[in-house]
Amino acid sequence: MIQPIHADGFLLRPLVADDAPAMAAAVRESMASLGPWMPWAHAAYDDADALAWIAFCDAARADGSAHEFGIFLPDGRHYVGAAGLNQFNRLHGFCNLGYWVRTSAQGEGAALAAIRALSRHAFEHLGQSRVEIVVADGNLPSLGVARKAGAVHECLARNRLNLHGRAVAAHVLSLTPSDTTANV
Repeated sequence: MIQPIHADGFLLRPLVADDAPAMAAAVRESMASLGPWMPWAHAAYDDADALAWIAFCDAARADGSAHEFGIFLPDGRHYVGAAGLNQFNRLHGFCNLGYWVRTSAQGEGAALAAIRALSRHAFEHLGQSRVEIVVADGNLPSLGVARKAGAVHECLARNRLNLHGRAVAAHVLSLTPSDTTANV
């Protein structure tokens, strides 16, 4: 059983089936800010979509290929968004960190808290030596929070992501263990 992670006024915990309605509502609420950057998000996102994601997360956690969490208020019930560690490169010891926050909770520190907590988790519990955050060019809010978390901007990589069937440039930022201890 994965223990919840306390993160600067938020709680990161694995999603459970009971979270599906709240997650689906958050996705639908957030289409204007989420839809351009997250191809899986769509205006009709429903409980079945959320349940499929939760099942995927459970399977990925079991096989170690991803560690995805819901972001909640400290009570563990009020859904704020999601964040996770995925795309593990076992040979070189690094992974990707992704996050999103529902529109009604943006600007309250949830993404920043999740980046800081999950990068520490990656280094201290998963043996990673590097965490990458890849942000599509133009996604200024996500880029800003990554920088605020102390991630170092390394490059704008051409054709780095595929969004809605089109290759787009993306900023590659990184965190290493020394970055996370400096920003606690």
